[in-house]
Amino acid sequence: MTAQVTSVKDAAEAILAAMPALDATDQQIATAIHRLMSRGEPVELEAIGKAVGIRADQVDARLNSWRGVFRDGNGRLVGFWGHAIGKLDPEYRLVAGGKTTYAWCALDTLFIPGIIGKTVRVEASDPVSGEPVSMVVDREGVREVKPAGAFVSMVIPDVPFGYDVIETFCHRVLFFASEETGNEWIAGHEGTTLLSVEKAFEVGRALTERVTGSR
Repeated sequence: MTAQVTSVKDAAEAILAAMPALDATDQQIATAIHRLMSRGEPVELEAIGKAVGIRADQVDARLNSWRGVFRDGNGRLVGFWGHAIGKLDPEYRLVAGGKTTYAWCALDTLFIPGIIGKTVRVEASDPVSGEPVSMVVDREGVREVKPAGAFVSMVIPDVPFGYDVIETFCHRVLFFASEETGNEWIAGHEGTTLLSVEKAFEVGRALTERVTGSR
């Protein structure tokens, strides 16, 4: 499933290749979903359609063709492409405008802020040491990284993302408070490597551009 990441460019290109191709309407739908989800409530198909200017059944048809889409019993979106309404394990909190939502993995916290167009405080913890990891992220970059030497584990996919994307990809893309704890973790997880938070943000920037269609 995986190969060793050697650069930001390699990681970005491989992850983009694993994502579905998006036309302009797809991009509008995906962007609207992330922005609506950032309010912290399940998202109605009608609200997505209204934001995009298409019917709810057209939104539904697109969503049914994509992986990584999760709904509640009423058909409302509660999880979508790295973003969730409810808590996940491990917990990656996205705090923006007084609302808290959750990311599937460390990389998601670095590309979602650019899509929703908000400044986001990211809160997580090191899976080895338990030490808190936090930062502020917006479309322009990442700042206030604590601890300053934080890292992100990265894995490069060589097949398209499937229904198991959380288990096969997200659970291997984590924040670490230091290079030491990161190296300890990747030593036991074949196919993973470390990127600085800043380099991981550059990978995330490519995902933001894919979803929004902007540069």
